[in-house]
Amino acid sequence: MGIPGALQARDPQAAARSSTLILLVCAAVVTGFAVSTQHDAGPSVLAAHGAAVVALLGVAGACRLTTAERYDRLGLGLLTAVGGVVLICALNLVSRDASAAAQAFFAFPVLWGGSHLRPAGVVVTTGVAVAGEAVTLFALTPPAAAAMDLLFFGSVLVVMAVMLVRAGRVQQRLVGALEQQATVDALTGLVNRRVFDAALERTLTRPAGAGTALVLVDVDSFKTVNDSYGHPVGDDVLVHLAGILRSHVRAEDAVVSRLGGDELAVLLPGSPSDAAARRAEELLEAVRSTPLPLPDGTLLSLSVSVGVAHVPPGPGDLRALYSAADAALYEAKRAGRGRVTVAA
Repeated sequence: MGIPGALQARDPQAAARSSTLILLVCAAVVTGFAVSTQHDAGPSVLAAHGAAVVALLGVAGACRLTTAERYDRLGLGLLTAVGGVVLICALNLVSRDASAAAQAFFAFPVLWGGSHLRPAGVVVTTGVAVAGEAVTLFALTPPAAAAMDLLFFGSVLVVMAVMLVRAGRVQQRLVGALEQQATVDALTGLVNRRVFDAALERTLTRPAGAGTALVLVDVDSFKTVNDSYGHPVGDDVLVHLAGILRSHVRAEDAVVSRLGGDELAVLLPGSPSDAAARRAEELLEAVRSTPLPLPDGTLLSLSVSVGVAHVPPGPGDLRALYSAADAALYEAKRAGRGRVTVAA
């Protein structure tokens, strides 16, 4: 059991490193403050500062030693932010300091939370910070002055939190767009070769079922299509074929990719050789029976050559599997195109 996902860190690993650093810095600051004011402060104030240093070092050690997954599950990110607010409030009350400098410290947990927590966590941290500031101000200053200071400092904290949440959402959208560009072919929407190779490598490293099949699909006379109809139609051909392949394989048991140019690939983990050959024949027939509508209303019949290679259960070699499928593909082309060849 752990805290809800909405209250967890956006990036647990980065948050854990940042937590450790900021907690150590805060421990050093509190220690320096206690040493510099030890002649004026009473024993209770010094004891409170000492306890705060011990707590800070303890949480810093926990953040440093725990894994990112455990850090998130235990909610150490939210604990760092909310705990910082509680600590600031307690030290201000013990030292009876309601100055502007003391109130400014409430901004640090909000800043940290806005940089590392999800929006719900930022809301919790900011709410606790405003409440802690209200407790400090109304306990140490006249109500009228406390209300004015709370209005000012509370507004600053809320505006700061809103800006950080918005900036975080923009950053997430940009990161998501970059990740998609790095993994998805922009033209066909299929995964690119890097992702496909990684999936194939995982399948060969941890084989299951009846082995692994690799199906390579290459458009016949693709250069002629480009020369006769133009490159935009050539792009339409690739998009059309990607749609056919995607509609004839299930995402949960196959991976479809554009490897480059006019070559597409289908990974069939856990598939026996004969089943892979049947799937390849079905794809070939689907392409034949689904011509591409052109802008002028005519239909462009398409043909593909398909090479199939298979490795039995057990660790396999990625390069060897590619070479076998590629050899089968070119054998299909040499034999007249528009057919399926299975590697021996």
